[in-house]
Amino acid sequence: MTDAEVDRLFHALADATRRDIVARSLEGEHSVSELAERYDMSFAAVQKHVAVLERAGLVRKRARGRERVVSGDPETIRRASRLLDEYEAIWRRRDAAIEGILAADRR
Repeated sequence: MTDAEVDRLFHALADATRRDIVARSLEGEHSVSELAERYDMSFAAVQKHVAVLERAGLVRKRARGRERVVSGDPETIRRASRLLDEYEAIWRRRDAAIEGILAADRR
């Protein structure tokens, strides 16, 4: 992932409403209208949230008649998970190195 993609991804996930929309859209398709009914905000506000998620690649939107239907993109979730796994591996290597230093000091 490029830095710009990572920035868009984590910006999109930084909002609780957007995280909820992602979770719902991974469970199944929902029209933007259906999603808007679930939140205490305007239809336009939900549309903006969906647009942020779409730019980040977390959801896809397609036409179904006059409606726009939102579905989750599990591949983007997998890519984000792999990135977090890489960060965890860095932390674990650091933690192991510190543990090695402490163990050497104890001897």
